[in-house]
Amino acid sequence: MKKFKVGCVQATPSLFNKSKTMDIVLKWIQKASEQGVKLLVFPESFIPAYPAGLGFGTVVGSRTEAGREQFREYWDNSVEVGAEETQQIANWAKEYEIYITIGVTERDSNSKTLYCTLLYFSPKGKLMGKHRKLKPTAAERLVWGEGDGTTLSTFNTEIGKLGGLICWENYMPLARMAMYQKGVEIYVAPTADSRESWNSSLIHIACEGRCYVIGSNQFIRKNDYPEHLQNELAADRPEILSRGGSVIISPLGKILAGPLYNEEGLLTAEIDHDEIIRAKMDFDVIGHYARNDVFGFDVNGQPDAEKDE
Repeated sequence: MKKFKVGCVQATPSLFNKSKTMDIVLKWIQKASEQGVKLLVFPESFIPAYPAGLGFGTVVGSRTEAGREQFREYWDNSVEVGAEETQQIANWAKEYEIYITIGVTERDSNSKTLYCTLLYFSPKGKLMGKHRKLKPTAAERLVWGEGDGTTLSTFNTEIGKLGGLICWENYMPLARMAMYQKGVEIYVAPTADSRESWNSSLIHIACEGRCYVIGSNQFIRKNDYPEHLQNELAADRPEILSRGGSVIISPLGKILAGPLYNEEGLLTAEIDHDEIIRAKMDFDVIGHYARNDVFGFDVNGQPDAEKDE
């Protein structure tokens, strides 16, 4: 499939409500399907939302009972891979004949730890795999554990080689190189960063990897939180906690759609695999521009690219 349409969701989940957020996920899948989208990208931790503005009752050296209860509520509304929610999204991927990537807060049923995770679904009705964020940023470490190299996943699909990283992982040069060395062609970058400087980074990644980059973020305001949590939000945070900034970028760094700010929406753009070839004429980070005689690179535990069968 040389040419096809991709979609990028910028939306507001039902914060801390897994069931209602699933309804929102379906709405955007249906809207994308109506527009002929073959790959749909959702933001970081869309289920049950990125907990912007919350401190979970924690300062250095101290935790509160109220903060522990917030964590329990967040945990209850997080996603267990292989359980009902992931099976439902896989069914929707098949029904609407669409590849889906979606950020979730994943709960480990054995250890009870939460992870910031990116899930990949195919139109064959399968969960192809997942990626756990390698390094939660700053206060994110209060709620999320660290992933490892075993989920630096890439997938050979009918629409091309698909992979990506979550938010500030994309600032890690070696994590990016782990994606490039698997030949990623469509690079998804769900995030919670809505600054203009973030899109400069995504443009750089597109040019560096000579790949299409899809950056997806949530649009969240303080009053989107359940009423009982609104008083727990940091007082110095603005009313709009995440203004979005979702964007789709070509392999030569051209912005094809977005950036979208301060509203919900569905961005779409055409992917043309010939454009990837044209872009690699003068730069190929794992090919003619590599210096394997000078540099060595290895990733502990990184799996081979999986084929969508």
